[in-house]
Amino acid sequence: MRIVFLCLGWFFVALGVIGAFLPVMPTTPFLLLAVACFTRSSPRLEAWLMNHKTFGPPLRNWKAHGGISRRAKVSAICLMAASYAGFWFGSHPAPWLAGLVAVIMLGSSAFIITRPDGPT
Repeated sequence: MRIVFLCLGWFFVALGVIGAFLPVMPTTPFLLLAVACFTRSSPRLEAWLMNHKTFGPPLRNWKAHGGISRRAKVSAICLMAASYAGFWFGSHPAPWLAGLVAVIMLGSSAFIITRPDGPT
């Protein structure tokens, strides 16, 4: 199982890095999954991710407090709103699909907003 978790960890790191450059794909959730996999397979790689200059602070904040920085919350909510506007105006979805996507995004937004504030 160690090798499975190691491979999954690297897979999630790759998705997280891709998400850092694509606005429609998240970064932190994939890196959280990578940390969880590395915890079970490689303490060295877990430490590398947790101490990473860019990705480490939000990962440590989540692991310690379940928190998200206020800046990250604002960014996430604004990007979701912009994505929904692009979806709405760009594809003219059927009402049921527009409603479904809105409910999913509102649920995600509520989850983000209700997390404790972390350091910036």
